[in-house]
Amino acid sequence: MRIVTVVGARPQFVKAAPVSREIRKSHEEILVHTGQHYDEAMSEVFFRELRIPPPDVNLRAGSGAPGPRLASMIRGIADVLAARRPDALLVYGDTDSTLAGALAASEAGVPVAHVEAGLRSHNLRMPEEVNRIAADHVSALLLCPTPGAAQTLADEKVRGRVEVVGDVMLDACLSVAEAGRAADVPSRLGLARGGYYASTLHRQENTDDPSRLLAIVSTLDALDLPVVLPCHPRTRGALAKVGFDRPRGGLRLVDPLPYSEMMGLVADARGLLTDSGGLQKEAYFLGVPCVTLRDETEWTETVASGWNRLAGADASRIREAVRLLRAPGAKPDLAFYGDGRASARVAALVSTLASGIAA
Repeated sequence: MRIVTVVGARPQFVKAAPVSREIRKSHEEILVHTGQHYDEAMSEVFFRELRIPPPDVNLRAGSGAPGPRLASMIRGIADVLAARRPDALLVYGDTDSTLAGALAASEAGVPVAHVEAGLRSHNLRMPEEVNRIAADHVSALLLCPTPGAAQTLADEKVRGRVEVVGDVMLDACLSVAEAGRAADVPSRLGLARGGYYASTLHRQENTDDPSRLLAIVSTLDALDLPVVLPCHPRTRGALAKVGFDRPRGGLRLVDPLPYSEMMGLVADARGLLTDSGGLQKEAYFLGVPCVTLRDETEWTETVASGWNRLAGADASRIREAVRLLRAPGAKPDLAFYGDGRASARVAALVSTLASGIAA
């Protein structure tokens, strides 16, 4: 069986790593990198660290206006599908690369498998929300991380086959957690384990709104412990525009970290403050309490279990959430997210697409 896998951004590299290894045990995989994340620290380093084979095709979509960039991705993927004639196309998550792959395959009559299907924030102002809804509704196989995601798809009456497989991000996180802690990133930064907060900030709703961005970073800069923020290039640019690229308090801007080191940074933190969907889960997997710098989340189970608090961009809500930041009594339920074996389930189910079983 020949499978085209489309990736383009950091979270997709992480998810694809364990799944690609499973797929290649029995099938041919053609890896297409859209180039959505093209900076070495946001792309190449992940391929090396996670032992992902080099892309067979790099579309080098880069930055630029969203519309033309998306069109470029769709054209490039369509050309690959026409030349390689795969049995299926696999996409991950909710980025523009996800949408481009799903639309190109749908137009070409190639069945789509969507990993991380069924997640909803119910905020259509988020580009990611639009992307994942569109991808779900053109997919033949919808691979859900949780039963709640599968119920969402049932409520929406999607046409494809829905399966709960667990979360492939858990597979990846568990595979690097030990090495990440051994790297001891806190010591390199002159910090004690448990004596700082980890943070990330990259969502458009926060970085593209100067008032929200300033409210968040000003609050982080004034917390009771240092805050380590590995900084996406786009976020650095946004901070420079609002004059906050040189914090004066406890906020420390550092370069993006390799995946294992980022997991180590989170694992040894007092808590995580983030607007990332993926890191909310990873904090839960690692047993680290989280404050989400958004007004909603796709990962509602982490909130219901007490491991995650929503604070948005409001300074008082962030401070209060940090004040209350502690691990709840019950340990994280890793079995709920597949217990680290989701990748094998994904590979087995994608293989059914060639025979039309999932169509």
